[in-house]
Amino acid sequence: MVEKILTVKNRAGIHARPATLIAQMANKFTSEITLEKDSIVVNAKSIMGVITMAAGYNTTMTLKVEGPDESEAASAIENLFETKFDDE
Repeated sequence: MVEKILTVKNRAGIHARPATLIAQMANKFTSEITLEKDSIVVNAKSIMGVITMAAGYNTTMTLKVEGPDESEAASAIENLFETKFDDE
C-alpha cells in the first residue's frame, strides 16, 4: 500500500473540474484508490465522492492506493495536486 499526504494548492479548492480530473486519472489504474479527509473516506474513482469532500484551499488529505499499479497511480494523483489541477 502507498500512502501520501496531499495538500490542495489551487485557490478554488476541489470543485467539479478538479474532481473530474482526479476520478478520470484514478480510473486509469486497477488499484483501489481512496482519499481521506477528517475521517471521511471516498473512492477517488467517483467524481461525486471526491466533490462531497468539500476540500478547499490548503486542505490536507490522505491518499491511499493499494493494488498492482499502486506506485504509478499514487504518483499520477499526486502530480495533479502538485500542478494545481492546471487550474491557475
